[in-house]
Amino acid sequence: MPDDKAHLDLAARLALRAAGDAEPNPLVGCVLVAPDGRVIGLGHHRRFGGLHAEREAILSCRRQGRDPRGSTAFVTLEPCNGHGKQPPCAEALIEARVARVVFAAPDPSPSKGGGEGRLRAAGVEVARSDASPLASGLAEPWIHRMRTGRPWVIAKWAQTLDGRVATRMGESKWISGEASRRRVHRLRARVDAIVTGLGTVVADDPMLTPRGVRRVRRRPLRVVVDPDLEIPETCALVSTAGQAPTIVACAAELLGAEIARLKRERLEAAGVTLLGTPASARGWLDLRELLTGLHRERGVATVLLECGPGLMGALFEQDLIDEAVVYVAPLVLGDELARGVAEGRVARSLTAGRALRLWRVKAVGGDVELTYRRRSPRGA
Repeated sequence: MPDDKAHLDLAARLALRAAGDAEPNPLVGCVLVAPDGRVIGLGHHRRFGGLHAEREAILSCRRQGRDPRGSTAFVTLEPCNGHGKQPPCAEALIEARVARVVFAAPDPSPSKGGGEGRLRAAGVEVARSDASPLASGLAEPWIHRMRTGRPWVIAKWAQTLDGRVATRMGESKWISGEASRRRVHRLRARVDAIVTGLGTVVADDPMLTPRGVRRVRRRPLRVVVDPDLEIPETCALVSTAGQAPTIVACAAELLGAEIARLKRERLEAAGVTLLGTPASARGWLDLRELLTGLHRERGVATVLLECGPGLMGALFEQDLIDEAVVYVAPLVLGDELARGVAEGRVARSLTAGRALRLWRVKAVGGDVELTYRRRSPRGA
């Protein structure tokens, strides 16, 4: 229904306000609508441990002197039915005598799912709606973490209209405009870790810190994938490791190898944490295990990839990229030797490519920000 889409879109936009604050919980928004169509309550899960969206919306409604009785609640995620840091949201909706609940995505949690059944048993009309792709996709990172034990991985890159991320000489600053670069810094301030490769460190000497943002919601780990422990000790990441947490992921055997002892000692003295990672069958670091370890041992819920074509290609090859944020600039290079976003895969047909689906589109200055997600969410 058209109204379902409009109200669920609004609930999703509310939920997105808490990106970087609510994780590892899901982003959830709720809109209460009176029988006459008026919006009477707005709420979203603002921070981990805080009130859930439904209770926020009910509180918002009552603060305005309005009664939620008989209203419809539009929620991005099925209301929870279990106790955690907060009591069940299904219970709150029943107590508020909400007449109808429309939700965008089911809650698969063994401990908190079942809200739909509880609401129906209490006489509340319940419907699931796919009208808003934005609302339906909000819980995907949370569901992914719950089912795979890995963080949600976001690949970010800027490209020309003809799909190039750098010239044949490696020049990439700046393909995107200033407004796009500000958006990237805002994204950095909302993730738990930023992952790059040795090639990017050598070529660009990046800082990988959020700068120029109003509020840094997360203090991201900076993680360098460096199998042979070749990172320059004079690079910006090493020289600032005392101020911003920095991890270098290398081959596990190098942590005990005498040949690398002096390099290890110098890096650790600079504040770098070394993380031994097993090798994959192809001799590259086992990126799946690296991501699993970051989630399991360091609580990393979201990862932002800012890397070159080699590491990007390896992550696509291992099907480890869940989302792509792409800034397309109004520029054509027309050079067949200019660099593409990913390398190292063998794709003899179009079906061998990694298919994604478009999730969001936003004009940013003269660029276009395109956000893609997996073609089918895991477990769907």
